[in-house]
Amino acid sequence: HQDVHSFPTRRSSDLSEIFDFEDRWPELFDRLDARERNSVRQALAAAWHEGFEPTREHVENLTDYALGLIDDSEYQRRSRELVKRLLQDTNSKPTSL
Repeated sequence: HQDVHSFPTRRSSDLSEIFDFEDRWPELFDRLDARERNSVRQALAAAWHEGFEPTREHVENLTDYALGLIDDSEYQRRSRELVKRLLQDTNSKPTSL
């Protein structure tokens, strides 16, 4: 019942080879019913095929949204804050020559 959201993408060298997000964080998926689980799985799969590698926090925000624990504006706020943190972390890493 929730919309699929778009995600930022990462370099292919950073991506996992296996779509295993349910195995990584089963506690997030255990609280979903079959329809919610399928919706979250489809959103993650679409993003993953586009080159996005979700973090646990991404998945938690998406499952919270699917469960109705947060509304669209809170989901968007959390997503923006997470992207800002990830970009800061990426920019603060030393680059090798």
